[in-house]
Amino acid sequence: MVRAFFPGTFDPVHYGHIDIARRASRLFDELIVAVYDKPLKSLLFSPEERIALVEQTFNGDTKVKVIGYSGLTVDACRRNNSQVIVRGLRVFSDFEFEFRMALANHRLAPDIEMISLITAEEHTFLSSGTVREIATLGGDVSSMVPPHVERALVEALNALGDHPVPPNALRD
Repeated sequence: MVRAFFPGTFDPVHYGHIDIARRASRLFDELIVAVYDKPLKSLLFSPEERIALVEQTFNGDTKVKVIGYSGLTVDACRRNNSQVIVRGLRVFSDFEFEFRMALANHRLAPDIEMISLITAEEHTFLSSGTVREIATLGGDVSSMVPPHVERALVEALNALGDHPVPPNALRD
């Protein structure tokens, strides 16, 4: 049995993530969508909220399991008996980051392979930061995230008040 590990912060999960996960689940016996708990970036949702949103997204998909994790991704792979790390590539600039991360992970765990899937063309612009910023500025994200994620975004942003500071700058 080949188990793949799809790590990310998923803040929030969007259709680009979903596309990569669904395609990866066709390639492997099981896919673990692994929600990283404490990345070095600003987050809108707590780890528990992100896990719940991802679980709801893949509810009923018997080949996809959702977990939370912390620490090194390769250590989480080993704890979950995963032989492959799956990553998505959207644009050329992703390649350099993913390439360097793959080399570092290979140095730490030569027994774990890295697979990169090219995102579907319609999702190349999508990132969680883009989704958060558009939602923060009152834009329509219904074509970017599932309805339950859109509702969670609205609720989270309403709880922040009138002028939350977006983590990215699309306005420039």
